[in-house]
Amino acid sequence: MANYPNEKRLAGVEDLAEARKYEQDQQAGCADHIYVCMGTACQSVQSGTVLTALQASVKERGLTERCRVSAGGCQGNCASAPIVTVANQDVIYERVSTEDAAPIIDSLQDSTKSQAQEKIKHLVCDSGSDFFSKQLRIVTELRGRLDPERIEDYLAVGGYGSLFKVLSEMAPEEVVAQITKSGLRGRGGAGYPTGLKWSTVAKAQADQKYVVVNADEGDPGAFMNRSVLEDYPFRVLEGLTIAAYAVGASQGYVYVRAEYPLAVKRVQTAILNAERHGLLGNRIASTSFNFNVEVRLGAGAFVCGEETALISSIEGGKGLPCPRPPYPAESGLWGKPTLINNVETYANIVPIIEKGAAWYAAIGTATSKGTKTFALSGRIKNTGLVEVPLGTTLRQMIFDIGGGVPDGHKFKAVQTGGPAGGCIPEEHLDSGIDYESLMALGSFMGSGGMIVMDDSSCMVDVAKFFMQFCAAESCGKCVPCRVGTAHMYDMLDRITKGEGTLEELAQLEGLCDMVKFTSLCGLGQGAPNPVLSTLRFFKSEYLAHIVGHVCPAGVCAPAGQDLRRPTCAL
Repeated sequence: MANYPNEKRLAGVEDLAEARKYEQDQQAGCADHIYVCMGTACQSVQSGTVLTALQASVKERGLTERCRVSAGGCQGNCASAPIVTVANQDVIYERVSTEDAAPIIDSLQDSTKSQAQEKIKHLVCDSGSDFFSKQLRIVTELRGRLDPERIEDYLAVGGYGSLFKVLSEMAPEEVVAQITKSGLRGRGGAGYPTGLKWSTVAKAQADQKYVVVNADEGDPGAFMNRSVLEDYPFRVLEGLTIAAYAVGASQGYVYVRAEYPLAVKRVQTAILNAERHGLLGNRIASTSFNFNVEVRLGAGAFVCGEETALISSIEGGKGLPCPRPPYPAESGLWGKPTLINNVETYANIVPIIEKGAAWYAAIGTATSKGTKTFALSGRIKNTGLVEVPLGTTLRQMIFDIGGGVPDGHKFKAVQTGGPAGGCIPEEHLDSGIDYESLMALGSFMGSGGMIVMDDSSCMVDVAKFFMQFCAAESCGKCVPCRVGTAHMYDMLDRITKGEGTLEELAQLEGLCDMVKFTSLCGLGQGAPNPVLSTLRFFKSEYLAHIVGHVCPAGVCAPAGQDLRRPTCAL
């Protein structure tokens, strides 16, 4: 009976309830449950050795019956890694080392509690701080208190309840209606209404349909999808399976870049576990619904985040975008109707089905519903994974949750939307973070990257950095992107060297418009945004480089030094 959940195919609601109760009883037998974050950020600072040390301390003290130490997911405060959570006490420890393992375990015992707590009090994270209290977690609601590789943990917290609800109580069109009423929009960047995309695929007539998870997250400074896929692979799979049922698909793919080895490993493990429990494959939950999922690895091409390039890559071809229409919802993989959503979109499906469309629609703004995860990075005190209601202001995000700019520097700008996003200055910090507000400022939501810059940043150099990225990642299929981004980079490079002219600056603006409105896909269409937004809000810095031949921030040359003069002698 000890391995009951591993050996049981969950053929119906009663089986699911029985398996859930079994695992809950198993966990209830442990007085203390400790989770060690084993996400990429924590593993990079040796959280695996902390996990081993904690398990060894438990064994040495003979506490294996009452204390359980498990791998866990991300709490969000990545800058404070490694993170250890004592779930039953609601205590979070940060920057934990192997030397801290014994005192943490001793703090759980009455006889050694006081002395041990004194030793580790400097490790205790303020879980009531603005970083935590001003977030609203839906996608990341379990906050590290879940072993990402154990389906039993996921079942214990209600996992797969939404799928069984859908299969036993709802027709496919009712599922699509719920997603439509929720107001959920695609979290991959464009913000297309999810319900509308689902309904298009559902109405399409074909002998085969596909559903795809777009996990090809390639934005500099972005790690939202990676974190969600690493921490909640079963929730993403459950959302994908619900989507397949709703649109009539029998085959799914998770397209994830090979640079995310931990995410790849965990989603493959999740697929195997789901298959073993009858949650993927034939006759799921003893119904006529059949659904299988495979993982496809991307080779790191940024352009494969675009739907048609992703489709070409899955089919075994070169990742190149194609003109639209037809859209993938009508003719996608192998010419069949294909639903493509990103990781976070699928992760929202489970709570929407569980709590209802009205609940979800009550969060956010009139046109941007729900929450959004962001990778907060750059010149900010609290870097990490953050989830907030849409409509939260940039000021709240940066100064309340993010803790502001460190080291006495002043805030200058925040770049949202990845390399195709814009740079937003201080005077617009009270703007809400939602699809329409960001677009009005010359930026957009993107998948959720948010990079903060202070007064030590040169905005011309920032624009050049993102243009270099876009030029390097251009697939080369269309001339405006292939040639235009390269010319834009060359012009920005000349400006940062003090060799630009006012005539060239005017040409740069015109070239931005040409590339934006004539490129084939979103890479080229969005590439000019960093340039256009910095020209809009920081044109004085361009003029300082061109007319004054100086870089105000001292990045392109030491402050006050002529950009045209050699900065060193060899």
